[in-house]
Amino acid sequence: MKDVGHTKKAVSLLSAEELKKINDDLRNPIDYRKSGLSLNHIVGCPLDCSYCVRHIFDSYDMRTPKAIMSDDEAVAALLSHKFFQRNITPLQLFNRATDPFLPNVKPHTFHVLNLLDQQRITNHVLLITRYHVNTEDCHFLNSLNFLRVTVLVTYSGIDDAKIEPVNSNIAVKSLMTLYQNAVKYKVIMYWRPIIPGVNDSDRHIERAIDVAKYCHAVATTGLFFRQQMVEHFDKEGIEKPYNEIARRKILPQVQEKLVLSRLIEARLLDSQVAPIFRKTSCAVSYAHRNPDYNGHYGIREICDICPESQVAICANSWTIPSISKVSATASKVGINQIPTISERSVSFHGVPEQERYYVQHTLEFQCHDSLKPHHAHLHGRADIGWDVAHEVPI
Repeated sequence: MKDVGHTKKAVSLLSAEELKKINDDLRNPIDYRKSGLSLNHIVGCPLDCSYCVRHIFDSYDMRTPKAIMSDDEAVAALLSHKFFQRNITPLQLFNRATDPFLPNVKPHTFHVLNLLDQQRITNHVLLITRYHVNTEDCHFLNSLNFLRVTVLVTYSGIDDAKIEPVNSNIAVKSLMTLYQNAVKYKVIMYWRPIIPGVNDSDRHIERAIDVAKYCHAVATTGLFFRQQMVEHFDKEGIEKPYNEIARRKILPQVQEKLVLSRLIEARLLDSQVAPIFRKTSCAVSYAHRNPDYNGHYGIREICDICPESQVAICANSWTIPSISKVSATASKVGINQIPTISERSVSFHGVPEQERYYVQHTLEFQCHDSLKPHHAHLHGRADIGWDVAHEVPI
């Protein structure tokens, strides 16, 4: 693995000239994703994972983390953001342009968490890392009084250093350390990306099953594969796993069925193996014993692998919202359409995803765009590797 340094000094601010050169999207440190309102005021990462989302923001070559603004300014912007709701909106830190546990990023991660916790808010906060987490870090996370913190440790088991130069054993050690020291926070094994022919062999799956004994839950997903990734794979001489690109993550049906069935079977034989979930929010909610904040319960085939105890928690809180309630919520973020409501989802036509996520998290009920239909049984995946000819949009 490439050396990333071990200094604990905080990162420096981008100069005015440097700020002008970065992608327009990165200048705005807050955006809304399905798993939460995401704060990313630090840009740059030396870990060089070939499939990283940083390709999309033209920041892949920014290996030295630098800050767009101070932590205090960033937190103030987050708390005053039009989409933020106290004790409701799930939050994410540093998941778009860096890793929150890089040595010189970690002080910022902890400062932001402290600032948020001082607000006495109980929002979910998700931290996604594939790097070193030590016992001292765990003690800090346990010291937070109000935030519902979840650390998602990215584990892939990928052996090819051209695809992923960071050894997966780092993630395993971090996962074990986090799990052994968890008191207030929760830890998820983020088994991703599953790539056909790369990390879906019997050997890879058996190793993943062993690792799944050191977490509160497992979430799995596929590969985010856009044109920028295709170009990088070509440039680096990496064999492309797919001949197509997609807006959604790609996890073919065969691979999804394989990894789910193997881990579920392993859990039946050994209760130490954590349960696996199709959706990140389902895993996070299970770990905290909360109903799913994304309201997946309405799309019942997503729940067929969930523990009965969690299904009961979600069922107990799940309600199909009325048109008046949806409309009142939507109007707060400028949506003035009459929604279509079913037991599976609320649907608008051509509404941007950030506004939809606001409605979804407020109501804890799925909110879709009819122009980008979800198909039954695909679980929000890309169509690639699935037979959708007879599947009805939902």
